[in-house]
Amino acid sequence: MDNDSEPLLNVTSSHLNSGMRGIPVGTCRTSFVTPTEGVHYAGYPIAELMNFSPEQIFYLLLHKSLPTPEETTSFMNELKSRGEVPQEITDILLALPKHGHPMDWMSTGIMALGMFDQDVNWSENGLNLVAKMPRLMGLIFRIREGRTQNIPDDDLSKNLVDRFIHTLEPNADTSVMAKIVSAFLVLHMDHGGGNLSTFTGKAIASGLATLYTSISGSMNALSGPLHGRANQSCLEFVKKIGTSNHDEIESFIRNELANKRPVFGFGHSVLRTEDPRATIQIQIGKEVCPDDPLFKTVLGLLEVAPRVLAENPRIANPNANVDIASGCLLNFAGFTDPEYYTTFFGWARVCGISAQIIDERTVLRSGKGVPIYRPKYIAEEQPLRHIE
Repeated sequence: MDNDSEPLLNVTSSHLNSGMRGIPVGTCRTSFVTPTEGVHYAGYPIAELMNFSPEQIFYLLLHKSLPTPEETTSFMNELKSRGEVPQEITDILLALPKHGHPMDWMSTGIMALGMFDQDVNWSENGLNLVAKMPRLMGLIFRIREGRTQNIPDDDLSKNLVDRFIHTLEPNADTSVMAKIVSAFLVLHMDHGGGNLSTFTGKAIASGLATLYTSISGSMNALSGPLHGRANQSCLEFVKKIGTSNHDEIESFIRNELANKRPVFGFGHSVLRTEDPRATIQIQIGKEVCPDDPLFKTVLGLLEVAPRVLAENPRIANPNANVDIASGCLLNFAGFTDPEYYTTFFGWARVCGISAQIIDERTVLRSGKGVPIYRPKYIAEEQPLRHIE
């Protein structure tokens, strides 16, 4: 719809200072969320997409169609050809303070990568950034951990997840790690257009800042505890429970509610059933770590929490969301420091937000692109004053 004068909503004073919650501001071609099937990528419910690779899902978000086998091979080769990361990026990361949050490192790394990709072309820049993310992620992990010696050269013959693992050289089962990280990327790649990090990136890009600058801003938005750190908070919550006994879990939950503290891993603003992304991750957990103590706690939570939360009529959805098991699985895969979990979320969203920025800048409004974002703020009532 290009008629800028046609009202989408009768905005009243009650809508102001509410974070624009529920106020339409644009359209999204990559994904949407329904109350029963959760997030859909280009029309496909997420539950139908788990047998596809992150590269195939990124292709879907870009082209709005699933790739054929031939297109998959061609696209993966295209990303491999763009994956080389300049040595200067390693040098920049080596100079950063170790106490800085990993998300700040990611944002800095993305900005730095943009300085080596000066040809401003939204699609090309998006492909280049996604192709370079595995190496950037691996370097961030290694350097922050102090493992700066003998970092292997990037292996551009591998897929995105395997390139990350190759740089990381983990002391863990790499096949399980690859399975969990791949699933995490697919499940978290996109989630409509209105979440804070996506909106931030598109707003920055509307001023014709570069894609790298825009995505760096998205990562800064994602880093806050009210947005991207939910899986970290959920794992910390699971660890705090420390038992799989249902009676003890119920007692813990009721105590948290009585003290007006959140019960992490449950509820969703749109869904009214269990998040399919949670269901998928629970199934993965049952396959790879059924006896893991933290995963057993998660299974106990799934049995107990929805029943207890449903007692409150104000809770529209007491069911599990995507964060209930993601931190537990990452921990089992070998990523035992929850401070890094938002970087995986960020890595996934680099793909989805890039696809949305490319749409807004090159496709929408018959290719003219969305105008610069300029929401209106209403001045608070104040008396007119003059300097006497």
